[in-house]
Amino acid sequence: MDLNTFPPSLVALERTSPGFSANGRCFHARIRKTLDVLSEMSVKAFELVPAVERDLLMGDKARINIECIECCGKHLYVGTNDCFIHHFLLDEVTSSKGKLTYSAQKLLHKYLGLKKPVAELRAASALERLIVLCDGIVFLVDMVTLESVPSAAGGGVRIRGVTAFCINENPVNGDPFCVEMGVLSSKRRTVQVYMVFEDRVQLVKEVNTPEQPCAVSLDGYFLCLALTTQYMILNYNTGAAQDLFPYDSEEKRPIVKRISREEFLLAAPGGLGMFANAEGVSQRAPVSWSESVIAAAVCFPYVVALDENFITIHSMLDQQLKQTLSFRDGQVLQDFEGKVMLASTKAVYVLVPLPMERQIQDLLANHRVEEALILTEGAQRNIPKDKFQILHRRILQQAGFIKFGQLQFLEAQEHFRKGQLDVRELISLYPLLLPVSSTFTRCHPPLHEFADLNHLAQGDQEKVLQCKKFLITYLGEVRSTEVANGCREDVDTALLKLYAEQNHNSLLDLLASDNACVLADCIPWLEKYHKYFALGLLYHCNGQDSAALQLWIRVVDGELQDCTRSDLYEYIVDFLCCTSNLDLVWKYADWALRKDPSKGVHIFTKRPAFTDQSDLSPDDVISYLGKNQQALLLYVEHLVLEKRIQKEMIHTNLAVLYLERVLSLLSKSPTDEEQLTRAREKLQAFLRESSLYRARFILGKIDNCEKLLLERATLHGKLEEHDTALHILVHKLRDFSSAEAFCMWASSSRDSAYQRQLFHLLLGVYLDGSPPAAGAGSSELQMAAVDLLNRHGEVFDAVCVLRMLPDGWSLQLLRPFLNRAVRASMHACRTSQIALGLAHSENLQLLHDRLKEVRKPIFVSEKKGCHLCHNTFSEPNVVCLPGGVPVHTHCVAQRVRDSPTKKRLTNSSNHT
Repeated sequence: MDLNTFPPSLVALERTSPGFSANGRCFHARIRKTLDVLSEMSVKAFELVPAVERDLLMGDKARINIECIECCGKHLYVGTNDCFIHHFLLDEVTSSKGKLTYSAQKLLHKYLGLKKPVAELRAASALERLIVLCDGIVFLVDMVTLESVPSAAGGGVRIRGVTAFCINENPVNGDPFCVEMGVLSSKRRTVQVYMVFEDRVQLVKEVNTPEQPCAVSLDGYFLCLALTTQYMILNYNTGAAQDLFPYDSEEKRPIVKRISREEFLLAAPGGLGMFANAEGVSQRAPVSWSESVIAAAVCFPYVVALDENFITIHSMLDQQLKQTLSFRDGQVLQDFEGKVMLASTKAVYVLVPLPMERQIQDLLANHRVEEALILTEGAQRNIPKDKFQILHRRILQQAGFIKFGQLQFLEAQEHFRKGQLDVRELISLYPLLLPVSSTFTRCHPPLHEFADLNHLAQGDQEKVLQCKKFLITYLGEVRSTEVANGCREDVDTALLKLYAEQNHNSLLDLLASDNACVLADCIPWLEKYHKYFALGLLYHCNGQDSAALQLWIRVVDGELQDCTRSDLYEYIVDFLCCTSNLDLVWKYADWALRKDPSKGVHIFTKRPAFTDQSDLSPDDVISYLGKNQQALLLYVEHLVLEKRIQKEMIHTNLAVLYLERVLSLLSKSPTDEEQLTRAREKLQAFLRESSLYRARFILGKIDNCEKLLLERATLHGKLEEHDTALHILVHKLRDFSSAEAFCMWASSSRDSAYQRQLFHLLLGVYLDGSPPAAGAGSSELQMAAVDLLNRHGEVFDAVCVLRMLPDGWSLQLLRPFLNRAVRASMHACRTSQIALGLAHSENLQLLHDRLKEVRKPIFVSEKKGCHLCHNTFSEPNVVCLPGGVPVHTHCVAQRVRDSPTKKRLTNSSNHT
């Protein structure tokens, strides 16, 4: 665009402004600045290509001007002000560079014999006729010879008094050899509808209008009219009319242009191009063009407008001005079957649309993403579906990269998603993220202008960081979708590298999930950022568990630094605990046990139930742990107390381990009393509760140990040596409560008689005449015996106790025992009486129930016989079989003796 293409109104304004200098420098500077702004906004949608040059049309006749044009295929007809029609043949010529030009050949010219200019030309190709308006007369000429067509009745085919006419491009008549035409009369307020045939015209309808019509366009039954003061839509079939909007025909030239089926373009006040359909409704936003527009045409998706100095091109999709072309002396603008042609007073030109893809690419090159997308979607109607889908996806992808370069990540992501971008196109911008083994190559032609991320950011590290964060988010969303199909290795590897570099929390989540990270590419990256725990997980994902364990062990031992997990040792133990590879367990368990036996033994004690343990037998583990007493104790304890293994060897082993732990603590100086107490309690509890260990073997280890008397007593109790056990408890330990507890424990699973026997045995030990010391010791045992009787009187046999007690004991001391014994005796007596009474009552009830079962008497007589022996009855005592059948008692007795099973009989006494 240059000064010659700038609107003259602005030029005039600048020239009259106070700041305009004599030499025009101020004016030119302002104009250039404004031109630069408009240039940035412009889109090159069309090229203006000459079709018929001045010399070919009129030679040296300077006064000849073009008035109208018509194009039908390759045939161009030009009407001039000297009443001539010129016929040209136009050929399209494409240069080696793809540029389109036109070659015109003049075939004929014809003088019409009138003195007025040729006002309008319209081709009826099916009839091989041109419809001509000249000097207010419409007539037909032959398209080839340009001779006037005579009517069938003689003379020419003419309609007089016409100001304008139009052809119905959506005819309602089905005759292919007939053209419908709307005609405006200069003398009447009417619109006439004609049928044009090869050699005649026929008036079919005449419609009155409220004002004199100035311009008309016809579509089907709908007439769009420009009247003197307003536009209107008129259905000539029904007579229905719809006023549109007012305008002043004296101030500006009206424009009525059919642009599609039942849709029209009108020149409205205020320099607007308004769209209206047959119902009088505007379904598109108006375009803003010049106030001095003289003609308009449509080449979807553009509206082309012509004024005295310019051609302006607006988009019908977003109503924006897309292109402005300088065009002096503009006279005619028409679109013919998608081809836009225009004429100045001296020459004819064609507006050649640039390929739609090139227009879109120009918009994208200027980063006008929204306009490019709107244009792409608007072009869908003119492009085959398959080709459009490919084009649309590519445009969306390019738009995404433009937004990405502008750091508008949400919009970029949406464009990438809709455009089904190969995610590797985006990853490839980030140096070293794609694995070395990737076979990806960028799309050609390229989707963007960036060499890589550094080129995009121009050294701005904040931009680089933002871009990496976006890629993390985007890859995290698409890795589990169809977008990543076929490139999971590239996606997951890139994501892992970004996570490691950015110290992202999701690194471990990625490795814990099903992933396709390329091991060889990821190892140096994870080592670079000291992500050794993550590297171990990656080894594990690739089946290299031994390498993972070796790496983690180096971290725990301090050889490598990684603060990812402070509990890495516990994680290794859990890992070994859950692995089914027993070779790894045996190989690394020793390290774990040396590090912490109490936690390391979990490798064997916390193995989940689903793990294959067929080769991990308890005997093998016990043998393996033999050199580590603490771990061995914990493992055997696990077998006995948690897994409830019932094996003598394992129980004996646990008892020995408990005992050795106690002996070890006893041997230390000074002794940790708290630990010793806990250890002895464990040992004592196990000795009491387990019945599977070898008690004699354990006893042999502590038989001479005077510090473990309670344990010895328990072992003697296990061996049924209760007198020895009670002797230790009473005479050596002087622990009378433990002696009583021993009796309760030893008889807990036995009957009351066994319990009575033990308590009598304890009482005998208390009453034994050989105490370890005389005097106070004897009195202490007597009081223990009295307390025993008073606390557990119900267990003892009172008669036996009275026989055992010395004669000199006071009854007052035994009062609680005796009261309880008497009470118990009386309670037993009364209970037995109650039970006897209840039994007697129950017996009576049963007898009563049996008698109730006999519903009628059984009659016997000397005339009736026994069913068993068939002899008659001589006495009334009989036995009834089921069903009330009487038999002799001796017969039944004999039958019962002879039969292996007893039959159910009912005795009854019957009276004859």
